[in-house]
Amino acid sequence: MAPMLIIAAAGLKAAGELQEGEAAEAEGKSAQNIANRNAQVAEMEARAALQKAGFDQRRLAEAGGRKQGALIAGLGTAGGLGSQVAGDLAAAQAAETELEILMTGYEGELTATRAERQAELDRLQGRIYMKRGKQAKRASYYKAGSSVLKGFGAAGGGGTNPFGSGTQPFEP
Repeated sequence: MAPMLIIAAAGLKAAGELQEGEAAEAEGKSAQNIANRNAQVAEMEARAALQKAGFDQRRLAEAGGRKQGALIAGLGTAGGLGSQVAGDLAAAQAAETELEILMTGYEGELTATRAERQAELDRLQGRIYMKRGKQAKRASYYKAGSSVLKGFGAAGGGGTNPFGSGTQPFEP
């Protein structure tokens, strides 16, 4: 094959390798953008979990107040408000309501924490995607350079100097 065709083929191969690197970098950026968006969604889920927990806690407190009032009214109707048992029942009802409120808040905090950790993981994964894309681009430069050098080597008969016959490129 004519030396010019070999060099042209090497140049085309190098150009293709450079385009692969550009595509890999673009893919890395895109994957990072998606991961960052996923992180934003996870952060919104964390805020929503906390808001829902707060709302549920208020709702439970209101329902607990109604239950407590109904219990006291029922005991009053039965004439048992002055007894020790009535006080114990009211205290047990209040403690149960308070425990439900606390558990709801705790579950909301756990859900929010999981979502926040997921957001951190998504961002980290996005940075990894971006670095992989950059590394692939960098590797494409090495591949392209290697292809060009192999083309010059093949065009020049393998062992000849690509800078011309008898020329020393780095003479002191």
